[in-house]
Amino acid sequence: MDFFISDAMAAGEAPPQGGGLQLLIMIALFFGIMYFMIIRPQSKRAKEHAALLDSLKKGDEVVTSGGILGKVIKLGDNFIELKISDSSNLKVQRSAITAIMPKGTMKSS
Repeated sequence: MDFFISDAMAAGEAPPQGGGLQLLIMIALFFGIMYFMIIRPQSKRAKEHAALLDSLKKGDEVVTSGGILGKVIKLGDNFIELKISDSSNLKVQRSAITAIMPKGTMKSS
C-alpha cells in the first residue's frame, strides 16, 4: 500500500513550505503582466485619441464612431459640426471622432 502515500509523508516529514517571498514575487509578476498587457496599451491609445482630437481643424474630413463621414465646419469645446452632404449638417460630440481621413475622401465615396 506504499503507492498511496508518498515516502515523505509516510516518514512524518513536513512538506516543504513556500515562503511568503514566493507569493509576493508571483503577485508582482501578475501585476507586471497586467500592466504591460492591459494598462499600458490602453493609456497609449487614450493619449493618441486625445492628440487626434486636439489636432482637428476646419476642413478636415473625419469619421465618427458610428461610421459617419463628414467635413468639419465648426469646432466647439465639446461638440463639432460636420457637413454630411450639401444640404445636411450634423452636430456630434468631440469624443465621437475616431479618425481623420485623407483630403478628397468624401468626393470619392
